[in-house]
Amino acid sequence: MNTLDIKERCRVIGALVEGNSVRSVERMTGIHRDTIIRLMLRVGEGCSRLMDEKMRGLTCERLQLDELWAFVGMKQKRAAQLPERGEFGDAYTFVALDADTKLVPCFHVGRRTAADTAIFINDLRDRVINRPQITTDAFIPYYDAIMAAFGNRCDYAQIVKVFASDLNVGRGRYSPPKMIRSETEELIGLPDERHISTSFVERQNLSVRMECRRFTRLTNAFSKKLANLKASVALHYGHYNFVRVHRTLRMTPAMAAGVADHLWTVQELIENANSN
Repeated sequence: MNTLDIKERCRVIGALVEGNSVRSVERMTGIHRDTIIRLMLRVGEGCSRLMDEKMRGLTCERLQLDELWAFVGMKQKRAAQLPERGEFGDAYTFVALDADTKLVPCFHVGRRTAADTAIFINDLRDRVINRPQITTDAFIPYYDAIMAAFGNRCDYAQIVKVFASDLNVGRGRYSPPKMIRSETEELIGLPDERHISTSFVERQNLSVRMECRRFTRLTNAFSKKLANLKASVALHYGHYNFVRVHRTLRMTPAMAAGVADHLWTVQELIENANSN
């Protein structure tokens, strides 16, 4: 990796954040896959530190939270049969999205448990200085985590969706389930009903699956190590926040939120990640 010049590193990172697998990048660039993975780990870990530093003192009026499923090594059904599961099995990426600027102020890769939910919510609280309106799905640990972290310093509501699959009807093997109905529940403060939604963060999850190959379903591009998944997620969100122009905003989310004053290039992202 140390022998790659900056142009080669930009080619590799640029290809990875556009949804290419490690082996396809190897074929396109002629750079060995082990070198590509080492570069991804280094830049991804740097992006994590970079965002930890930059995403502070934020004013986010409307936050939408969600979890994005992936797995490490093998799916949960098979991992549950192992004597010790270790890092294998389901891995969820908790993500927060500012509905106005489309900024992702924080994320967390872990299990879908109360402990990991609390880590994620506490991290979010440390980054936001105003009283936000927060919307989540009906995942039970959210309420306790948000109450413990924010107390009454937020307005919080949940969206409860009932899908046809919950009723065992109307779903094929790979087709998405049909939503039967949606209900909202106001839990803390006085959330504005007009803005109780998770639509933006769910749409952003599609971008993750399109642009981060490890989240593509029905392929063999899944992560074999948890560290690789964490680095890949950090690289994606670093690129998403600072480099990728949002088509609606016509600027990056970091620019819209006042975190950055100009459009970053992939080279700037790599250099700033390496300096952290």
